[in-house]
Amino acid sequence: MLRSLIRALGFLALAGAFVLAVEDGARSLANGAVMLQPLGGSLARLAPQKFQQLPALAAHIHPKLWDPVLIDVLWIPTSAALLLLGAMLAALSSPRRARR
Repeated sequence: MLRSLIRALGFLALAGAFVLAVEDGARSLANGAVMLQPLGGSLARLAPQKFQQLPALAAHIHPKLWDPVLIDVLWIPTSAALLLLGAMLAALSSPRRARR
């Protein structure tokens, strides 16, 4: 049951990555330059108040977590982040191979 839920979430993340990649491609064609939506921009659109609290939360966990780590992670294209998440969830939910 849990494995099928994780697999479904993985496939939903992969589908979302595909949709966002198509959206980035259309935006890039319309502008004549490569335009990729960063993960930080997507998170800021989805939950603006929580996104504003993110630096304080990261500083509470570890002082150097926000500036060198999370700022770089938030510049990753959203489609690539969802692709990575979906692939990890799909691989995690794959059936185990029989040992010989």
